[in-house]
Amino acid sequence: MVDTLIHNARIRTMDPTAPVADWVLIRGGVIASIGRGAPPDARDKIDAGGRLVLPGFQDAHVHLLSGGLDLATAAYLYDAVSADDLLATLRAHAAAKPNLPVVLGSGWQPGHFGDHNLTAALLDQAVSDRPVVIYDSSFHNACLNSRALEMAGVQDMADPPNGHIVRDAQGRATGMLHEEVIPVVVNRLPGLTDDHWMQGLHAAQVHANRHGITGVLDPRVTDLEARIYARALAEDALTLRVAGAALVTEADTPDTAVARLAALRAAHPGPEFHVQSAKFFMDGVYENRTAANLRAYADAAAGNAPCMFTADATNALFTALDAARFAIHVHVIGDAAARRALDGLQAARAANGPWPAQHQLAHLQLVDPADFARLQDLATANIQPLWACFDPTIPDIALDMIGPDRWPEVYAFRRMLDAGAEWCLSSDWAVSTLNPFEIIETAITRKAPVAGNPKGPFFADQALTVQECVQGYTVNAARACWREHFTGMLRPGFSADLIVLDRDILACPAPEISATQVLLTLFKGQTVHRSAGI
Repeated sequence: MVDTLIHNARIRTMDPTAPVADWVLIRGGVIASIGRGAPPDARDKIDAGGRLVLPGFQDAHVHLLSGGLDLATAAYLYDAVSADDLLATLRAHAAAKPNLPVVLGSGWQPGHFGDHNLTAALLDQAVSDRPVVIYDSSFHNACLNSRALEMAGVQDMADPPNGHIVRDAQGRATGMLHEEVIPVVVNRLPGLTDDHWMQGLHAAQVHANRHGITGVLDPRVTDLEARIYARALAEDALTLRVAGAALVTEADTPDTAVARLAALRAAHPGPEFHVQSAKFFMDGVYENRTAANLRAYADAAAGNAPCMFTADATNALFTALDAARFAIHVHVIGDAAARRALDGLQAARAANGPWPAQHQLAHLQLVDPADFARLQDLATANIQPLWACFDPTIPDIALDMIGPDRWPEVYAFRRMLDAGAEWCLSSDWAVSTLNPFEIIETAITRKAPVAGNPKGPFFADQALTVQECVQGYTVNAARACWREHFTGMLRPGFSADLIVLDRDILACPAPEISATQVLLTLFKGQTVHRSAGI
């Protein structure tokens, strides 16, 4: 084994017993020693140039595989602000990818598009001879062209549980799909090969490593994701660690859910790829009016949405999975969804007793004041601070639906932490950027990191500190991914996963953090990203 020494560094270890160091010695993929003062000798040396060194960041809620597939195969629609923009992008993408069996796109913004103006007839103007599926930025909505509708037989389909086919006044499918009908329809279309998915995984890992990510939790694992991650592990192609949260649906019973997840856990025990969590969607999103609130929506259309699991089903499933020692990872957007999930976790705790489960509630967009303190005993707040701001360009229909009187309860992270909640930071990529430094800056400033941003902060009193953000991406994220015993800090015996940054994010002005570049990323002591600056 060849020793590697990183020296002339300002190391923040995140280890409370030895928080700072000047050098770290790596041997066999793990940290052999770390210290201050004169470093030991080693054959391979990396001069950090006095720069900040941190443990590798871990993103505890990122759709790594599907996001990577988008990078490799999908049209980028995030910047489209008009139908002409969207159609031009789709035409160019279809021409550039003539051999893909389906034309994919992702990222159209619900503030610009929706049920009222995005239809199959519109998409036909871009591509009519091949099936087209384009997802919105939340991936809770999708629109198909006429060819895809025909191939999938959508006109004759009934809405499945927790899914909705948008239809016109004559009952004809318009092309727009909401929530759980999307995978049902997509599974009827020509699929991509495993090789396409492997290309996507490679693209995703390059993207993640470039931003200092050395570990993730993929919060929607089915047999497909498990198969691809396992193949990558077998081919020694993983450049980060993957924890998986296996999807549980309303069709599951406690017996079927536990049996399926137990089989996945046994087949993929880790540490490089392991399945340790159960994923629930307790509601949808405001953008398609499927977020579950305790009171009616505040906009002109009003209405509301139910939770996707009944109280009885939630309690039964949570209790069974908790007893089988699975972490429970729940998508919650509205305050009714948050309460239903907390009630389910409380029922599981009462039945099974406490254990270090690392149950997590992800997103927590709107939380009722009565529920902030309940997080402390029941669940980690898995939060995405990039959304905790006024969008400088896109109309925020979610805030209209919540109503100004409840805005103080939206992404109220400081209230969560002050009430004793444990926390971790994550991105939800490809819903939004994977870049942790843009996310950290927004968590601190509560403003979108956009030059010339005309809007002020979104409830600045709910800001996090930079130290809390770094902890949320290292120690706390490692705990959320069930690997805190060997990652998340720089300590002898821990995996040599670390990053070197071009600036000290712990000391520089907050508005400069988003521009941070990762100069070097090591995973198990091996270079998985290196820039010309080091």
